[in-house]
Amino acid sequence: MLTTISKYPFFDLSEIIDDNDLTYKVYKKLNPVKTGNLIPDINLVTDYKRWKNFYNGAPIGGPISLKHLFGKPLTIAFYSKHWGEHGINQLIQLNGLQNEIKANGGNLLILTDEINDKELARITWEHSLSLNFYYDTNNEIAKKFRVYADEDPTWNTFSGIDVNVARLAIYVIDTDRHIVYHHIDTTLEKKFIADDLINAVYGAALVTIHKRSA
Repeated sequence: MLTTISKYPFFDLSEIIDDNDLTYKVYKKLNPVKTGNLIPDINLVTDYKRWKNFYNGAPIGGPISLKHLFGKPLTIAFYSKHWGEHGINQLIQLNGLQNEIKANGGNLLILTDEINDKELARITWEHSLSLNFYYDTNNEIAKKFRVYADEDPTWNTFSGIDVNVARLAIYVIDTDRHIVYHHIDTTLEKKFIADDLINAVYGAALVTIHKRSA
């Protein structure tokens, strides 16, 4: 009696999964806003728990004047501890420009995804930073700038980061919510050019002065 051995694997039809049972994750590449774009309203709240202010590394308190903040060209930078040294270096560079930004008629604000974090206090203290941080709950503002999205998580682009965070990005917006400067770090190898940022702040401040005096 001959025995026939099939060379093909055996499948139980009951184990076949219908295509309708498969769930596919749709990814859509980030398309951050850029110079010339108009951004939606940025809704900041005065709740002190959302703010962390430091002077020479030491935490300080005090009232938050949103009218003063938005009454001038505003430099906004997105930061997360998950960027490691790249994020810290950006903070250090911005800290060095803080006085120049203010002297040219602007303000500076850092948006972060973790405000009550010991690591943030350690970094500001070790580098004697004088910066204002605001907790961007659920990356709501980052989504408006399109530097954060669930459809394009950070780990899709950057290895070594397993948390979805806002991209390292810097913007200058004028008092009419127009973006007059942007820098989005897509390679973690190129720092922003300080003169370009300061020139954008100065130009936006001049426009604001002319409008108010007209």
